[in-house]
Amino acid sequence: MPAGGQFPPICQSVKITKVIEIQNPWIRTLKNLFTLGIFVYICFALVKDKLYQRKESLISSVHTKVKGVAEVREEILENGIKKEVQRVFDTADYTFLLQGNSFFVMTNFLKTEGQKQGLCPEHPDRRTRCSSDRNCKKGWMDPQSKGIQTGRCVVYEGNQKTCEVSAWCPTEQTKEAPRPALLTSAENFTVLIKNNIDFPGHNYTARNVLPDFNISCTFHKIQNPLCPIFRLGDIFRETGDNFSEMAIQGGIMGIEIYWNCNLDSWSHHCRPKYSFRRLDDRTTNDSSYTSPRSPSYNFRYARYYKENNVEKRTLMKVFGIRFDILVFGTGGKFDVMQLILYIGSTLSYFGLATVFIDFLINTYSSTFCRSHLYPYCKCCACCAVNEYYYAKKCESIVEPKPTLKYVSFVDELHIRRVDQQLLGKSLQDVKGKKVPRPLMDFTDLSRLPLSLQDPTPIPGQPEQIQLLSAEATPTPGNSPGWCQCGNCLPSQLPEKRRSLEELCCRKKPGACITTSEPFGKLILSRRALQFLLLYQEPLLVLDMESTNSRLRHCAYRCYTTWRFGSQDLADFGILPSCCRWRIRREFPKSDGQYSGFKSPY
Repeated sequence: MPAGGQFPPICQSVKITKVIEIQNPWIRTLKNLFTLGIFVYICFALVKDKLYQRKESLISSVHTKVKGVAEVREEILENGIKKEVQRVFDTADYTFLLQGNSFFVMTNFLKTEGQKQGLCPEHPDRRTRCSSDRNCKKGWMDPQSKGIQTGRCVVYEGNQKTCEVSAWCPTEQTKEAPRPALLTSAENFTVLIKNNIDFPGHNYTARNVLPDFNISCTFHKIQNPLCPIFRLGDIFRETGDNFSEMAIQGGIMGIEIYWNCNLDSWSHHCRPKYSFRRLDDRTTNDSSYTSPRSPSYNFRYARYYKENNVEKRTLMKVFGIRFDILVFGTGGKFDVMQLILYIGSTLSYFGLATVFIDFLINTYSSTFCRSHLYPYCKCCACCAVNEYYYAKKCESIVEPKPTLKYVSFVDELHIRRVDQQLLGKSLQDVKGKKVPRPLMDFTDLSRLPLSLQDPTPIPGQPEQIQLLSAEATPTPGNSPGWCQCGNCLPSQLPEKRRSLEELCCRKKPGACITTSEPFGKLILSRRALQFLLLYQEPLLVLDMESTNSRLRHCAYRCYTTWRFGSQDLADFGILPSCCRWRIRREFPKSDGQYSGFKSPY
């Protein structure tokens, strides 16, 4: 317990939310259905996506083995005569070691044989053609050239001259890749992919080669989806590409291995799922392999040897398909904390049911529905009750600006809100916005002295009620032009503020409200006003100097409370001139000078 037996102010109170219960079976049923839908969705997502599990990404390693034999027919130049020779390519000839989870299969090639270091003319193109030595620059080299220029212009073939270079001679010719590809039969090659994965957080390891693996199987999407041996042609068939076309210039193909592992003991499942995707740009229209935009894949390598003690090489420009193996996936296992977090994060979803009901109430209580929907749509008429719910749920508060004023005419059922500067225009003539009149609370009237209560009606004699709705001709006199009851007087305020008090109790000509019995009993009764002052301040001492002032202001407050109902409206209510002067005559000020209306804010 804190010192002094008291808690600090911050611990002495708490703010809570006020809840309104609407007892309507249709709305209750609608909210229950919406809540049930949210509950079903949460449970469905929990089970389907296994959101009660702790997920972990895998760590992977890949090993590949390509198998297959291809027969290649190529033309060679022997003693100036072209000959066609037949060669057999095995795994060592067409596969190349690449970094990472990738392997390369050669499908086409260009060969330049018998190259040795020396001087020779470069292959002719727009950069290397020349007409004299002046077109060649000694020691100049270009990233696209095959060697270093010697400064001489020599004959290449016939009348063609090119710059001489110091390079591997003869230089490589720029030629298109052979069509069709020399290793078209490579589509029958197979590749065995061994993939090991590990989930260190769950202490679980798996591999795609199952214990009952059949070494003669071949992957098929439906018939054999777990076989790790893939025929290259089948991979291209899955992606919708043509192997023979892609084999000419090469390309890049992706093999995706997806692991979605459920490591729970009661529903354990951890098997790979294979899919394929072409990774290079197949949409380009540039089919030339020399263009950087072409969807090709090629590189060069050389085989060196010595002939007559002279070092020579065979330059190979190979085209082929690079296969990138992409392994990804997650492993999940039941975790209590994940389940608690999921339940906690989804509890807020149930608030959507309340938001949905609020949306319906706000929508069907709008001015648009009241004016354009309910009069014409009979089936929607039952929704008009939402206006009542909206009034109970929401409280409309107007910003208390200095220009805010409320006006109440005795011959109108509503109140007018004026939120503008008058600029010399009489308040009587300003239209304003119509505001529904709040319901009157008669609780305070029961506390008034008994003598103010209505007399007991006499049996057989009709009751008489004074009516103010009948039109009457205003009494002539010094009443201003804006007066409709004949009892208003000009304002004493300065001309700048005078228009604020130019207000009558009526909008149209008729009897003045000051002549009514309620006005006399509620507003002008000295005994009633004294009772109200003492009811508010039991120890109040009413001396001679302050009595009239206190009674006059109490009468002002009684009138605004009577005519405006709500305290928020009464604070900004403007008294009609006739009522103001009638109260002032009953409770006058000694000097006869009055300050007029002052905004409370």
